[in-house]
Amino acid sequence: MFKNLMVYRVGPDWQPTVEQIEDSLAKTTFVETGATQQQSMGWAPPRGTLHAPLIEDIGGHWLLKLMIETRVLPSSVVKRRTDEMAERIELETGRKPGKKQTKDLKEQATLELLPMAFTKQSAIRVWIAPAQHLLMIDAGSAGRAEEVVSLLIKELPGLNLHLIQTAEAPAVCMAAWLMDGVPPEGFTIDRECELKSVDEMKSVVRYARHSLDIEEVRQHLTSGKSPTRLAMSWRDRVSFMLTDTLQIKKISFLDVVFEGRDGGGSGDKDEAFDADAAIATGELCKLIPELIDGLGGEHDFLAAGAALAERPATLAQPNPSAATEPAPWD
Repeated sequence: MFKNLMVYRVGPDWQPTVEQIEDSLAKTTFVETGATQQQSMGWAPPRGTLHAPLIEDIGGHWLLKLMIETRVLPSSVVKRRTDEMAERIELETGRKPGKKQTKDLKEQATLELLPMAFTKQSAIRVWIAPAQHLLMIDAGSAGRAEEVVSLLIKELPGLNLHLIQTAEAPAVCMAAWLMDGVPPEGFTIDRECELKSVDEMKSVVRYARHSLDIEEVRQHLTSGKSPTRLAMSWRDRVSFMLTDTLQIKKISFLDVVFEGRDGGGSGDKDEAFDADAAIATGELCKLIPELIDGLGGEHDFLAAGAALAERPATLAQPNPSAATEPAPWD
């Protein structure tokens, strides 16, 4: 159900009901792109069936789905059509179009070609764990996740989010785990990682399907390279890739998670959806807190802000005697 997760902390004051969220999302339901529209974005039923709810409550975990449809229009096609239009203007007027006119021609060519472009659809799942005050976005990039965050904040009144940051940087922790071979309790290091230098060369070393408990990896770390990705497993139940920006990628549930589940299945899509959602949220809502603890715990922005506010006022005030004391060169 989830492939990649970015984890956000939800403000403690946001406590809506499922019905309130449903009503808010209904204002921006997904509609396919129009003939001259490059992209359309909106909320769709997580189950993938028409007229189903826009929010699903599975064991106290809320699931949403954002649908995105984009018209695929290659830049080379737009450029060719723009050049054709520019050549025609040059033949008719005897002069080449200037920069502004060329820009207008490009926009005209785009509008002309969009109705003929193919469309591509993608979906981004959002998982809200209200009891834990967490919100997770299944996005492959930080940029796409921020788009979803902006839309959520716009659509859901009172929602306040910030990306979870840990007390210790993931890259520092991953380097320590690789150096001594001792990850946090419950976690194991798998056979894939990426190391990148921080100098101007930006050299990269990648290991795939390879033991990482070797001297060569430690030498790369001592020479200044820093881990940007590290494959790990949690309690032999979930495998994933941890990044230096605290993204959880390539999530895969291992066989032990599915023990006892009816492999034959009844063919009921609703039952399959409920089971998949229960497994995914049940496992990951335990993994995420343990991973955060393994990275030194969550950085408390509220406590840090309060500490700054309580700093003695004298730190910001000038010494009154400084104005009366003569300068050493006087």
